[in-house]
Amino acid sequence: MGIQVRRSSEIAPKLVAFGFLATVGVNRVNDRDPDAGQRIYDSLADPTGRTLRGLRGPGGILLHSPNLSRYARPLNRYLRHEAGLGGRVRELAILTTACELDSQFEWAAHEPEALREGISQDIIAVIKHRLDTSGLDQADAIVIEMGREIFGARKVTSETFARALRHFGHRALVDLVALMGNYAGTAALLTAFDMQLDTDQPPLWP
Repeated sequence: MGIQVRRSSEIAPKLVAFGFLATVGVNRVNDRDPDAGQRIYDSLADPTGRTLRGLRGPGGILLHSPNLSRYARPLNRYLRHEAGLGGRVRELAILTTACELDSQFEWAAHEPEALREGISQDIIAVIKHRLDTSGLDQADAIVIEMGREIFGARKVTSETFARALRHFGHRALVDLVALMGNYAGTAALLTAFDMQLDTDQPPLWP
């Protein structure tokens, strides 16, 4: 028995072909744990859960691979909520990653979250339009520069690395870079499966 999920007329052709938001045969995908897909679906559909987009996001794509989701979602939860980076650093890192990878869906999901974490529109504009960071708070500038160098230049300078290590320390810096890598992976999923914004969702990415 599979899960019946309402099909949206706005789902991109790639997602329709893939079966996203269609009938998912969750009891066939994991012989060792036939209820795994159902549990994942229930958690994604829960409006009180910590996922920002529920089934209309990367979680819905991962529903097709319950074993992957079983490992990926706890990692994402740790990096977002348990690593101790704080909401401000977290959203700066995610927005910078979304910007450098031109991920419209990821950006649209996280710009409102960044505002809720107290990140100003001026700082969001610095990230969005790749403006100079010299006028920003040191911690904010470090996060943005790290992301730009990792994904844009594909090389982190010794100066940027030293500043980041001095500010965050070894563990937090590893977690910060892992968070960016986690959302780079999310951006890849969203791109490959052509995830679209909701029809009433403003395209916040330029």
